[in-house]
Amino acid sequence: MPSGKILIGGRWHDGERVFPVMDKYTGEAFAEVQQASRQQVAAAVEVATEAAEKGPLPPVERAVVLRRAAEQVRLAKERFVELMIREAGFTTVDARGEVDRAQVTLNLCAEEATRIVGEAVSFASSPGQHERLGFTVRVPIGVVCAITPFNSPLNTVLHKLGPAFAAGNAVILKPSALTPLTAALLCEILLEAGMPPSFLSLIQGEGNGPGAWLLEEQAIGFYTFTGSTRVGRAIQAAAGLRRTQLELGSIASTIVCADADLDRALPKIANAAFRKAGQVCTSIQRLYVESTVLDEVTERLGSAANAMKAGNPQDPTTVVGPMISESSAERAESWVNEARLAQARIVAGGTRSYAVMKPTVITGALPGMKILDQEIFAPVVSILPFTDLGKAVSEANSTPYGLSAGIFAGDVSRAVSAAKKLRFGSVHINETSSARADAMPFGGVKDSGFGHEGPRYAIRELTEERLVTLNP
Repeated sequence: MPSGKILIGGRWHDGERVFPVMDKYTGEAFAEVQQASRQQVAAAVEVATEAAEKGPLPPVERAVVLRRAAEQVRLAKERFVELMIREAGFTTVDARGEVDRAQVTLNLCAEEATRIVGEAVSFASSPGQHERLGFTVRVPIGVVCAITPFNSPLNTVLHKLGPAFAAGNAVILKPSALTPLTAALLCEILLEAGMPPSFLSLIQGEGNGPGAWLLEEQAIGFYTFTGSTRVGRAIQAAAGLRRTQLELGSIASTIVCADADLDRALPKIANAAFRKAGQVCTSIQRLYVESTVLDEVTERLGSAANAMKAGNPQDPTTVVGPMISESSAERAESWVNEARLAQARIVAGGTRSYAVMKPTVITGALPGMKILDQEIFAPVVSILPFTDLGKAVSEANSTPYGLSAGIFAGDVSRAVSAAKKLRFGSVHINETSSARADAMPFGGVKDSGFGHEGPRYAIRELTEERLVTLNP
């Protein structure tokens, strides 16, 4: 079991009290973690500030640390898997996929650490200044605070820590109190891999205390956050003129046109709707299906959902594990029941056992129903028929959010035309809304936030561009 303590300056400290870590399937506490005090938050910021002022390791040495960490994550794979099965409720497949992606992310960060460049600037357009030379350089911001979610307790953490360190910043990590141990094990590995101790702090805590205290610290130059739009607004308000990267709420849509290859599309759709118990910001919540293939898609997706074993994530045959808490599953079930009472049809699932919500497919959902109009964050997908692709695009655009969308179509020109009109940060053709490769830019629009993950793109966010000129 990794340390449940607070990490500051390479040392692990007791906090002001402890809080439990729950097994998400059994509902029983299996570990305790220390809660950081206000003084410890201030100390972590002070250490990070001093480290940033002294300066980072050279880029090539940062790359070596990140590659070494990738290898150590690989060697610790089963430890991470065991932790995530218990504290996140991940199935074995989901947990192993998380570790595999984490290695990719670390190696990408290592590559990008040595590619941080500016550009040449021309003065030829200004009369009398054609002899001047100019170029930009990218420099670290200084201290970065990363606040991370429960639903990707390893790879999303690395999409923040990795680029921040690659760019030369000192990082303070505040992981979700629901999944603190995966972050603790990762921090142990990063230190073993050679990350300078003063460049990494781990602040643990539940409730509003530690997170709010971090927002009070004016020495922090950048906040990177994944979570709800409500909390994202609070972070932006506290940050003021300081920079942020916010990946927030989502109601993700995927469109299936009549000429789509259903044999290719439907397995992807089932996986995107139900993996990680539907608790992914890009999980398909609205599935728009052209009317001529509606019956076939409904039948086949319903059958796929019914065939997915839901239950104990320790069982390697389980496909859908528990949600993050029983109260979350209760909420999802209540929304489904509200829709059922309003004449929506439950094609598959619709019920839960404790924190386990069965994969659920719904038809007949109408505007105003919570299952359509609010982010459900559960293994629940609503099938919506369309005859006019333009109207389907307009409906997908009608939510406050705009993180990711997908469209399956044989006619690529039609799909590209739709992609230009879908107001989302990402639009994937012949992939679902949940398609992602760790090298790509990832971010939203509207109430889904702004800024990008993806190591190359995140490093741009996590550095300042400085102009240097020379008049010979």
